[in-house]
Amino acid sequence: MPHQYLCRPANRRTATPAIRDRRQLRSILAAVLALLAVSAGLPVAGPAQAAPAVNYTNPLVNQRADPHIVKHTDGYYYMTATVPQYDRIVLRRATTLQGLATATETTIWRRHTSGEMGAHIWAPEIHFINNRWYVYFAAGRTDDVWRIRMYVLENANADPLSGSWTERGRISTPWDTFSLDASTFVVNGVRYLTWAQQEPGISTNSNVYLARTGANPWQITGTVTRLVVPTYDWETRGHRVAEGPSVIQRDGRVFLTYSASATDANYCLGLLSASAGANLLDAASWRRSPTPVFVSNAATGQYGPGHNSFTVSEDGQSDILVYHDRNYRDITGDPLGDPNRRTRIQKLYWNADGTPNFGIPVPDGANPVRLRAHDLANSHVRHYGYRARVEPNVTNLADSQFRLVPGLAGAATVSLESTNFPGHFLRHRDFALYLERNDGSSLFGADASFHRRSGLATDAGISLESQNFPGRYVRHRDGLLHLEALGSSAEQGSATFHLE
Repeated sequence: MPHQYLCRPANRRTATPAIRDRRQLRSILAAVLALLAVSAGLPVAGPAQAAPAVNYTNPLVNQRADPHIVKHTDGYYYMTATVPQYDRIVLRRATTLQGLATATETTIWRRHTSGEMGAHIWAPEIHFINNRWYVYFAAGRTDDVWRIRMYVLENANADPLSGSWTERGRISTPWDTFSLDASTFVVNGVRYLTWAQQEPGISTNSNVYLARTGANPWQITGTVTRLVVPTYDWETRGHRVAEGPSVIQRDGRVFLTYSASATDANYCLGLLSASAGANLLDAASWRRSPTPVFVSNAATGQYGPGHNSFTVSEDGQSDILVYHDRNYRDITGDPLGDPNRRTRIQKLYWNADGTPNFGIPVPDGANPVRLRAHDLANSHVRHYGYRARVEPNVTNLADSQFRLVPGLAGAATVSLESTNFPGHFLRHRDFALYLERNDGSSLFGADASFHRRSGLATDAGISLESQNFPGRYVRHRDGLLHLEALGSSAEQGSATFHLE
């Protein structure tokens, strides 16, 4: 339960001279401290780069697990995923991420009717390497469905939906054991393969490994490095699993996610990080988060988020997290027999220290947004103790995410619904803004409804005018949100927000 504030500041329109003096003093002190840090050679964390809001609706595709989406240079997004029948590899494409939801799906390969690659066709990934398309996938045998190994297909055609797919065979690793979830990435011109495998002598279902690729992208060469052995409580629920590695890079750092525990509501994401300049084949170069970074969320109705990949938004400005989950917790029988894992996408945000912030699996429906204050660097609207505030560097991401939904009062208005408290909306009371549960009353609907206007300080932003108090706008003052009439350009700036 969030902390509760015991009192509310008075409803003042403007700051007193004393308050303005304190603000100015804090700004001067912050600047001096930053200058001293720079002169001492200490790193100074800058604000995370802002990017416009995205407009996606979840789930993207039903009954598609282990999703992998890439944006290619031809302007298309390509998506492949595990089908619940575990018998084929499918591919679809669209010029937008949302377009993948209704794009025609093509079967590009089917399982063998005997022997290898004849069962449990899992987790395909599509990559474009050296002007050819490759699909990595896992498969069992018809006579031993749990003899899971990794395989590769190749297509020389520019369009992977046409042309022929050649089987390049099995990826050979040091052990002929259960292995799956091959993925590939390049750092500083070196291509790597990462995957999950059961290693003899280690009592786990699978660990995560890394090696360089050889002359062909289905061959590894040199040292094989063990990156993760599941030992944490959250990695060993149901099964001792680390699998599904995927990599994203930013500002000279490499981040590797992996999925842990059984594929039910316990499924979650872990995170490794390393400097891009380090020896990535030295396990000591990687830092492993002691806690999961993405887990089930009962409030939003999302369970077992995992086996992710990363892509980018249409404008190239936002990183997008791609993953599967279910919208119910309890499963009858073996989770692998449950067909209802769905492909979902949501924006990946970045903390001021350069680390990714996954937040929580957002509710089904439209993706939420953040509202960044126009006049305060890297400060966003958030709720804390059910009071609406503006703060910098909000690391509890979901507190600062809201869905812009049709206004509860209608009349071409909008309302702002909390991401981590669905059914709770920003509403004004005594001209201060709070996060409160919708009680269904007409008063609540009016207090929680706003006219979305062009930003008073810039057309690039938005301003929110009260539906039941025309002329009063949502603005921040002294770190809190108020509903006030505005006068000066500074006040208009404090009533302007950018959607991210």
